[in-house]
Amino acid sequence: MGLGGTAKKLQKVAEMAEDVYARLNDLRDQIHEMRETVGETKDRVDSLETESAEQRAILEAIAEEQGIDVETVTATAHIREAEADETATDADATDAGATDADETDAGTADPEPADEA
Repeated sequence: MGLGGTAKKLQKVAEMAEDVYARLNDLRDQIHEMRETVGETKDRVDSLETESAEQRAILEAIAEEQGIDVETVTATAHIREAEADETATDADATDAGATDADETDAGTADPEPADEA
């Protein structure tokens, strides 16, 4: 009986090792594919950055030719974007505060009116 139990345990350990080895190989394949994808993505991003820089140079040349101050236009756009973000953040905070208050009020029923001073 002792040897039979040991053989079963060894068989179980061997099966577990095979499972771990298979998972390790799967992970290795996934990492390899991910590295390839990251490399391809980096190449695309580099290409897009180069293209964007070329387009910006062309736009700046056209703007200069037309007498448009690119720095002022860019600064104005950034200010408007920041103001829009700030307004959206304030609205989100107000909405979240109202939601929190509603949830708090719904959870506690106070039959007595609050003291008004």
